[in-house]
Amino acid sequence: MAGNNVFKLLVPLLLLLLPAVPHAGGFPVADKVVIEKAARQLHLLQRGKIFRTFKIALGMVPVGDKKEEGDFKTPEGSYLLDARNPNSEYFLSIRVSYPDRADRREAAAQGVDPGGAIMIHGQPNEPTRSEAYYRTQDWTNGCIAVSNSDMIDIWLMTGENTPIEIRP
Repeated sequence: MAGNNVFKLLVPLLLLLLPAVPHAGGFPVADKVVIEKAARQLHLLQRGKIFRTFKIALGMVPVGDKKEEGDFKTPEGSYLLDARNPNSEYFLSIRVSYPDRADRREAAAQGVDPGGAIMIHGQPNEPTRSEAYYRTQDWTNGCIAVSNSDMIDIWLMTGENTPIEIRP
């Protein structure tokens, strides 16, 4: 267990030291991310070609577009990966720029809060369920979750303001 804690502390620190370059240490860098919700897959693309695919978990109500805070849905549409947090409650996180103006306008017309804080992230730093649960269930509040090892790869292979398209 102590080794796992050291790993959790060292990886974010090492990631902060990496320069933001188009080709980091032999890793290709995506120019687009595509989420296929129905297939539970995240694809990294470069020049229109998929070069990596990862298994994902979604919000607890995975079908349909996010409309309001607390609906447990993962949004659908085109956004940007616009911020990184090596110290989140989950193993690394990259923010999706939801809600955009259209999402806020639509929510305002319905008289609801569109929600926010949609991330791509790893597993909880303090899990409350079994590892099998996180691996086999849609368990987030609307975020896109991956394994911790996959999160390291995604972190290294995406840059600031990488476009992300989230499809049904």
